[in-house]
Amino acid sequence: MSTATAKPDRSEMIRVDQAGEFGATRIYAGQLAVMGDRGPHSAEIRAMAEQEEGHRAEFDALMAQRGVRPTALQPFWDVAGFALGAGTALIGPEAAMACTAAIETEIDEHYSRQLEDLEKSGDDPELADMIARFREDEREHRDAAFAAGAEKAPAYPLLSAAIRLGCRAAIRISEKI
Repeated sequence: MSTATAKPDRSEMIRVDQAGEFGATRIYAGQLAVMGDRGPHSAEIRAMAEQEEGHRAEFDALMAQRGVRPTALQPFWDVAGFALGAGTALIGPEAAMACTAAIETEIDEHYSRQLEDLEKSGDDPELADMIARFREDEREHRDAAFAAGAEKAPAYPLLSAAIRLGCRAAIRISEKI
C-alpha cells in the first residue's frame, strides 16, 4: 500500500466551472439576439462572448481528458442563460451590463474560493492556472460592465441582487447534478 495521498477528485469543480462558462455564452447570445450588432455595447458583448467561448472550450477539453461528466442541467442552463441575457437586454443596455456585472462579481468570488483551495493543496496546478487566467478575464468583464453604466439600470440593486442569488444557486446545483 502506498503512503502517498491520493489526488482529490476535482470533478465537481470542473463540472460547475464548465457549466458557468457555458451559461455565460448563452447569456451573451441572448443579449446579442436582442441588441444585434448596433446596440451601444454590442461589440464589447461580442468580445466577452468570444472569451467565454474560449474558456468553455478549455473546460470541455479538460472534462474529456479527465472523464468528468457535464451537469445534467445543461439543457436548462442553455434556455435559462439565453432568457436571462435576452430579458436584461430587452430592459435596456444598462440592464444587460448590470447582468454582466452581477454574474461576474459572483464568478470572481467563486473562482477566488476555488483558487484558494487549489493553491492551499497544490494538487492540481493545471486547473489552478486555468482558473487564475479565467478569473482575470471575468474581472475585466465586470469592470467593463460597471464602466458601461451597469449601475444606471432600472432598479439596479434589486436586479443585481436577484441575478447574483440565481448565480449562487446555479453554482451549488451544478456542482452536484
